Amino acid sequence: MPDDRWFEQLVDATGDVTGDSAPARLESKVYSALVAQMAESGSLLDLTETKKAGGRLCVFEQILAVAPPATSIQSRNPCRICHARLLGERMEHAPIFWPGCPYADFHRR
Repeated sequence: MPDDRWFEQLVDATGDVTGDSAPARLESKVYSALVAQMAESGSLLDLTETKKAGGRLCVFEQILAVAPPATSIQSRNPCRICHARLLGERMEHAPIFWPGCPYADFHRR
């Protein structure tokens, strides 16, 4: 795939790379962009359904999952307003510790 080399150059240019993983800031930005793109094309999977399917929810998503089912907030992206996203995208070793947060997972490597 011709795009592979472009992505490799991008990763090389963004800073220190340990092993095969990209910098945590880059992973956070890519994750945010992908979820935002999915949200633009329609509502996301309901948080309660995500949890039932075995998906991990962060502490904030768990709170939203118990919201009344009639609200549309359960199919929105709570990461857009979470400070973990901001820290994850702007710091290389962000202090994000709660389980279920994808940004915390990127910064644990």
